[in-house]
Amino acid sequence: MMGVGKSTVGKSLAKKLLFKFIDIDKVIERQEGCSINFIFKSKSEKYFRMLENEITLNELNKNNSVISLGGGSFMNPKIRNKIKNTCVSFWLDVNTNILIKRLNKSKKRPLLLSKNPAKTVHKIYLERKKTYQKADFRIKCSSLRSTTITNKILKIYESL
Repeated sequence: MMGVGKSTVGKSLAKKLLFKFIDIDKVIERQEGCSINFIFKSKSEKYFRMLENEITLNELNKNNSVISLGGGSFMNPKIRNKIKNTCVSFWLDVNTNILIKRLNKSKKRPLLLSKNPAKTVHKIYLERKKTYQKADFRIKCSSLRSTTITNKILKIYESL
């Protein structure tokens, strides 16, 4: 889900594991030469999801990587199946009220450019929650610092 800290935790985890960190949204922006917001506005969400699918499936082929997926990536059955068959996945679960506070003034999240972003966050979370539960591990992050989340994931990963 957007705003949960995937990039912050992912970078920290990759550093501790001596792995490469890959932020799918950043890869898309680099490849397209523009922001995701601009892609949504000028080319459509459908175009963005097509790119996200192609790039994510490609990046999932790389070893020794920590990958921060876009919030909607795991909703894609092709991406989810590839992850389930080749990776260890973690759902960073944050209470929607905390997400709303974090995302309140964000202008770079195209799905939140609505009249009622709080309602949109709740709606997206409810739509995605059942699918997010298919991740290998769920980390309840609402009251945890990013270092604690990173260490929890590291402990789980190293025990596998």
